[in-house]
Amino acid sequence: MSRRTRLLGLAVAGTGAAHFVAPKAFEPISRRPFPDDTRRWVLRNGATEVAIGLAIAGPRTRALGIAALACYATWLATRFAAR
Repeated sequence: MSRRTRLLGLAVAGTGAAHFVAPKAFEPISRRPFPDDTRRWVLRNGATEVAIGLAIAGPRTRALGIAALACYATWLATRFAAR
């Protein structure tokens, strides 16, 4: 399980890093829940995903990272639902 969880964390962190490498790719998705300052939100979400992913990848911070991922996913879902 820890290998899969570590890979999940690295995938989340990689997706977050992609927000910085290719922010325009995330703008169409982010425009609906974040219509104001979309680019800034793309970068904020990228930073959040890098932090959460790295927390999940590390064994000592894994539980916190998984809890943070659940909270973050819930928050994103509410942003999408509100628009």
